Amino acid sequence: MGERTFRGGVHPEEMKELSCEKPLIPYTPQGDLVFLTSQHIGKPATPVVKKGDRVLAGQLIAEASGFVSANIASSVSGTVKAVELRPTAAGGMGQAIVITSDGENTLAEGVGVKTDYHKLSNQEILDKVKAAGIVGMGGAGFPTHVKLTVKEPEKINYIIANGAECEPYITCDDQLMRSCAGEIVEGLEIILRLFPKAVGVIGIEKNKPQAIAAMQAACAGHEKISVMPLKTKYPQGGERSLISVIAGKHLKLGMLPADAGCVVDNVATIRAIYRAVCFNEPLMERTVTVSGDSVKDTGNFFVKIGTSAAELVQAVGGWKEGMEPKKVLFGGPMMGVALSSLDVPICKNNNAITALSYDTVGEETITACLRCGRCNRVCPLGLSPQLMQVAAMRKDYERYEHRLYGLECIACGCCTYTCPAKRPLMQLFKVTKAEIMAAKKK
Repeated sequence: MGERTFRGGVHPEEMKELSCEKPLIPYTPQGDLVFLTSQHIGKPATPVVKKGDRVLAGQLIAEASGFVSANIASSVSGTVKAVELRPTAAGGMGQAIVITSDGENTLAEGVGVKTDYHKLSNQEILDKVKAAGIVGMGGAGFPTHVKLTVKEPEKINYIIANGAECEPYITCDDQLMRSCAGEIVEGLEIILRLFPKAVGVIGIEKNKPQAIAAMQAACAGHEKISVMPLKTKYPQGGERSLISVIAGKHLKLGMLPADAGCVVDNVATIRAIYRAVCFNEPLMERTVTVSGDSVKDTGNFFVKIGTSAAELVQAVGGWKEGMEPKKVLFGGPMMGVALSSLDVPICKNNNAITALSYDTVGEETITACLRCGRCNRVCPLGLSPQLMQVAAMRKDYERYEHRLYGLECIACGCCTYTCPAKRPLMQLFKVTKAEIMAAKKK
């Protein structure tokens, strides 16, 4: 038998070599910090500070406005300059809290105080995760306390730590696993406290041998935690892909990971859980890769939430002469969001800035669908992109959603990548999903 893997998928050029040996270094923001109140799935947070207020690092500045929402803490000490609309990565405007740092990083009371998690109840652990405002840091941005609040914890068999990092160019999780392996394993131990019958499995693609070695060493002495090296294939980091490979379970359309006895969290999210529970630290920083063929240098950084994307580009020397980018993305080339401006802040779910000197979208000739079926074969969910595009273009949303399960699409981009007719399938599906969801809200 061959190596166990998920159905479909593609093998885009990895481009990890540009930054995979660049160690994580802290970046100190130079200008104002901008905290968008919507940087997670769910309702935007509600500001609890006003212009002129003095704030400390770790202080709550926006409060979760519902169960599926997340607190936001200031990542610096300073003064609230404004509560106003600011540009977002999606191209619109969003409510934001703007803070001018005093450069002192004075911590709010209680932040950094060590706690023995063995003395905490399960509810106290969940409360700490919620208070810290932790969300999925692999890109999804789903509030973590919601994911960990399961109706029947005893039915969870696997806690899967997602260290796959399958998106091209991005290497910050690789470096995080190399340098903070112990903290990730301790974070996994904390999650296992909530699920008495579960084991922890750290899934890492085989193109990260040093991360695998570091995590395996950190797992020594932890009986319920192990590392599983994974085949290098995109999108290995998708929840369904990981569950298929690690738990050996097929997640049917419409099912949630918990329905298959699994909870999946990114390794950066798990480290944030450790910092929140053991050191009372809200989510104030995250790891970010800056890479691409247009930047003078590349790098991996610990970045304070709210830092300007433009500053990080300058931190690697800006653009190469004569190679100004045609496309700059938050994220990587497969699932990233194209930026119209660098005047946007790093949010909790932004793991990379990728600057490319080329942009194939719109430049390649789009032809009629060839009905070759390649898009169907590579879809990791087993959807039919060929039929979905027809329904989407006809705006037959009933068929798209209920017959073709189009809302299950994870926008991985495999169909667009493999299409010989160069049809922008993923882009069409993202627009269609947005239109359907907007109609549902009405």
